[in-house]
Amino acid sequence: MLTSLESESDASIDAAKGLVECVCRVVIDQLDDPTSPLKPRDEAPITEWVSAATRVLRRGDVRDRKFADLIKHHNGLAESLRVLRNDAGPLSHGKDGFIQALTVYHRRAAILAADAIVTFLHQAYLEVQLDPINSREPWERFAADNALIDAQVGLAVDAEDGDSPILRFLLPGGDELPLNIEVSRLLYQLDRDAYVEALNAARGAPAPVVEPVKEQGEP
Repeated sequence: MLTSLESESDASIDAAKGLVECVCRVVIDQLDDPTSPLKPRDEAPITEWVSAATRVLRRGDVRDRKFADLIKHHNGLAESLRVLRNDAGPLSHGKDGFIQALTVYHRRAAILAADAIVTFLHQAYLEVQLDPINSREPWERFAADNALIDAQVGLAVDAEDGDSPILRFLLPGGDELPLNIEVSRLLYQLDRDAYVEALNAARGAPAPVVEPVKEQGEP
């Protein structure tokens, strides 16, 4: 988008609209309720995407007239961006004569409109309490919850020859959460470099000796 703006390309207008729609899709995919989905159809206009993203973020639940007006203005920005893109973007439905000669101010206006909408949605998204079961966010996104778990939950390991180790997570109330996991799976999921190092070491090691199983009744 920045490149198209610097090169005075009208593609910056299409890029601005596409950026807003992409952010809306990410927000909705993360927070939409599958039992009562708000996600618009793929060909829906940008205004429907912004409206749906605002609703899943529960911004409309704030009972304040001025804040409601602010949300309405963001929807108005989305509508203006849609109209400008349809009239002037290279991928538009046809340029009107009055906007044949776009200036850099038209392009900057489109980008600033997109920036305002994206910033509003992003800040609202950061304030949302996500469900770690369904979220696609990385571990770092749950910093406060991670710190609480690290401070309150202990870890013990039970390992026997030939069996997968059992990780026992020691909860504050005395309960435990057992997790049976193969060493290879643990390394592969957490540290690929360590996985490769362990693999190379295992290739050069002698095969483990397997004790024969005695049949029942054998002295």
